[in-house]
Amino acid sequence: MENHHSTRRLAIAIYTVNRHAKTAPNNKQLYALKKRALDKLLRSGDAQKIGLHFVDNPKFSKQHSTVLVRCGDFLFHTIPDKEDFTSLPHLGEQDQTARNPQERMSLKTARELLSDYAGEPIERPQQRPRVSPIKSTSMLQNTQRFRSSYLDG
Repeated sequence: MENHHSTRRLAIAIYTVNRHAKTAPNNKQLYALKKRALDKLLRSGDAQKIGLHFVDNPKFSKQHSTVLVRCGDFLFHTIPDKEDFTSLPHLGEQDQTARNPQERMSLKTARELLSDYAGEPIERPQQRPRVSPIKSTSMLQNTQRFRSSYLDG
């Protein structure tokens, strides 16, 4: 294990990234970060693959499975490899009562921690350049007040 990364802190960071990815409009980068960190934890032996679960909401009504991974007190789902289907037991439907511990970490801290651990830099989303507000300038100059004869009576 890396000297300044604890398994629990990494699990909390993955939990935070995963929670944000579920509601983010552009979540591919967050899920990729989660996958890289989980893969490294699995290779180092700090996380274990438990088994396969059916997906609750399958795309295009096609049933498929995900791998259940335990990292400390936390459980995560990730995309299975080909060999997972032969080496892991299928656990059937997901247990809806199982919950991860409620932990808090800022998304920025979690992303930095996981990027540092996974050894890949954070890709910052490109921000639009700031545009200064347009100053209101009158296009009409030297105009006199318009008087309506209709309102004069």
